Amino acid sequence: MKTNDFKNRVLSLSERIFPMVSRMLGNSTTAQDATQEIMIKLWDKRKQIESHPNLTGFVFMTARNYCLDILKRKGPQLVSSDLELNKLEAATGQETFEWNELTTIVEKILAQLPEQQRAIMTMRDIDGLEFPEIAAATQLKVEHVRVLLSRARKQVAASLKKTEDYGH
Repeated sequence: MKTNDFKNRVLSLSERIFPMVSRMLGNSTTAQDATQEIMIKLWDKRKQIESHPNLTGFVFMTARNYCLDILKRKGPQLVSSDLELNKLEAATGQETFEWNELTTIVEKILAQLPEQQRAIMTMRDIDGLEFPEIAAATQLKVEHVRVLLSRARKQVAASLKKTEDYGH
């Protein structure tokens, strides 16, 4: 793969993998460094990946695996959530309090999901990845990704309803 091909086909994906890397590592500075390292790894493999049938999926899978390796090296840590919810601007202090409370509840629910469901739900609903990209990143079939996403969404909805019914 020539330099221009690499720039157009691989390096151009760095902006798309950054949100996933940032979410997984929980720090944008670390994510920037990791994204650069991922691109270097891909550059080193450019001859092998040149004819890959799903290059985009391969790039996402490489990024995900790189992040998982970093997290494994750090060892087990208590992470409040894999998901950072954007806070909405609230008109009143009460709305801000309620939004913060809801965010905390959703983070706890997501933390209880099986790792694969949590990752797929985050990639689809937060990072905005398409099903084929998620399938390639997780090494699953698209149909299986759809099933796991459906199960995750149902579990989150049921947990939210239960929380609402019982008043937290």
